[in-house]
Amino acid sequence: MMRRLLPALVLLVALTGCGGTSSDDGKLAVVTAFYPLQFVSQRVGGDAVSVSNLTKAGAEPHDVELSARQVGEITDAGLVVYLSGFQPAVDDAVRQNAGDHAFDAASAVPLLTAADADAHAEEHAEEGEEAHAGGTDPHVWLDPTRLATIADKLAERLGKADPDHAADYTARAAALRTDLTTLDGEFTKGLTTCAHREIVTSHTAFHYLADRYDLDQIGITGIDPEAEPSPQRLAAVAAEAKELGATTIFFETLVSPKVAETIAREVGAETAVLDPLEGLTDENLDYFTVMRANLATLTKALECQS
Repeated sequence: MMRRLLPALVLLVALTGCGGTSSDDGKLAVVTAFYPLQFVSQRVGGDAVSVSNLTKAGAEPHDVELSARQVGEITDAGLVVYLSGFQPAVDDAVRQNAGDHAFDAASAVPLLTAADADAHAEEHAEEGEEAHAGGTDPHVWLDPTRLATIADKLAERLGKADPDHAADYTARAAALRTDLTTLDGEFTKGLTTCAHREIVTSHTAFHYLADRYDLDQIGITGIDPEAEPSPQRLAAVAAEAKELGATTIFFETLVSPKVAETIAREVGAETAVLDPLEGLTDENLDYFTVMRANLATLTKALECQS
């Protein structure tokens, strides 16, 4: 009897040990969809997890396409961390292959609507512009307080996948919340007294940042950074920027600056990078360094008093 049971026991041990850990180091294998989720997973997971990113450094994450190997990583992961509605290819792969080992960051906090991303959306609609898609705005990580809540919920989900380290995940999420609260305080202080409160951006990725710090976003294009603005839209944004006395038109690291430069020439304004942190182009940077660089850019462009 025992001899007949041994093969079954070996198989059971093998099955319960696979899928949730990486074979080389025994850590929980966490597959993340793009950089901000990689950052949070690494901070909360610490040395108990092995984190990979489905979006290559320097790549624009909205339109990422997955290889067969990456789909296999999703299937075998201990946990897949993604944000539904942001990357259609990832949404499809998670739905078809992740089973119950997925954490949707969009479920952790209420999301803002895409239609409200532009402070002057109604005016643009009257001009016949359709710059904003329906549904929700996914760029939630640009509000540090919302990101802290996502980290807390992720710690809970990691604890379910790996109960032996649950307390460690909770503690690391709390430490990250402390750091994000400090960052939030820096933004609040830095952006309290400014000569301008409007930010003209290449696409409406900064809704959460604007919502948190009482700024008004005017997007040249909508949620999709690849969308081409119509001549009417360009003329309307240029006229609006002139009327508001905008000194800076913001463009992004992963998107061509040509449209922003066109508006800036028309307005007589400068251009500057405002990074939506969808991905990193420099491995020496991280979420905090980029966000603080964004704050410095904003305080200069909006003529804020410290």
